[in-house]
Amino acid sequence: MSDIKIEANPFHHWVNLAQPRLGARVVYTTDDFFAAKERLIDPADPVFIADRFDDNGKWMDGWESRRRRVPGHDHCIIQLGAAGIIHGVDIDTTHFTGNYPPAASIEACTSDEVIPADAAEWQEIVANTGLAGDAHHYLTIDNGERYTHLRLNIYPDGGIARLRVYGQIQPEWDRYDAAQNIDLLAMTNGGRAIVCNDEHFGSMHNLNAPGRGVNMGDGWETRRRREPGNDWVILALGHSGEIDSIEIDTAYFKGNYPDRASIQAARVYSPDIASIATQSLNWDTLLPEVKLEMDARQEFREQICSIGAINYVRLNIFPDGGVSRLRMFGRISR
Repeated sequence: MSDIKIEANPFHHWVNLAQPRLGARVVYTTDDFFAAKERLIDPADPVFIADRFDDNGKWMDGWESRRRRVPGHDHCIIQLGAAGIIHGVDIDTTHFTGNYPPAASIEACTSDEVIPADAAEWQEIVANTGLAGDAHHYLTIDNGERYTHLRLNIYPDGGIARLRVYGQIQPEWDRYDAAQNIDLLAMTNGGRAIVCNDEHFGSMHNLNAPGRGVNMGDGWETRRRREPGNDWVILALGHSGEIDSIEIDTAYFKGNYPDRASIQAARVYSPDIASIATQSLNWDTLLPEVKLEMDARQEFREQICSIGAINYVRLNIFPDGGVSRLRMFGRISR
């Protein structure tokens, strides 16, 4: 298994809960004079345009407050796309050099309000931490609490390019009917991509994102394979369950869709991310090898093997290519 993709981002196997396509919003800031607060959670990587200025000064791709001349500090509030457990954050100061904050902290709370009321019980999840310019700051959070909002504090002012909030959406499963047929892999139901052997052209996290893909870049796509073998990706369901139907969507992939695909699955109780790829080779077959078509939704029912309740799947594509979405419809198991 030497071709597993190793990421610099230690939280790559978790979902970014602060992404707009999940409904995340920056709902409040004390100041965003130089750069709009909405850019803080832009899904695109930040860019620098040397000769771009606006009415307030140098245009920067991020959130930037003016130089503070009074006591205090600036902050902004982010409403996450869905309530979830946070495992880590990336405070990214890319392209901010002489204008980044020397330090930052993060608080979190749970609230039904868009902007939490003054009485909200904010809990510090990242203590006051020193920052460097033009750098990623990956910080681990390990309290297991479920949150809906974050408050990013910067001391005393300055600019942050991006804030990524990595974790897992936590639906209230007790409210679901056990007979209800739902997409158990959907990101909004807590599903997530864990690891893949290659994602050169498109992220594995697009596979279970909401809605259909909007273009060829909004899917998982591997490089052209020039050696024997096939490409693969492993995903965790939001809840264990029995699968009734599977949809493999190759939207926008025409000259580069996989020729065939298969799915293996298992019920894993204590997954070890470092060895799960090797373990998955021995998982049961859920969907035998099937032929795929370009730019099409393909539903499979009769081909599905009865293997009981599962919570992890391995999508194998032959030999390489791009898949827009993968849906796994079934009923939760208690």
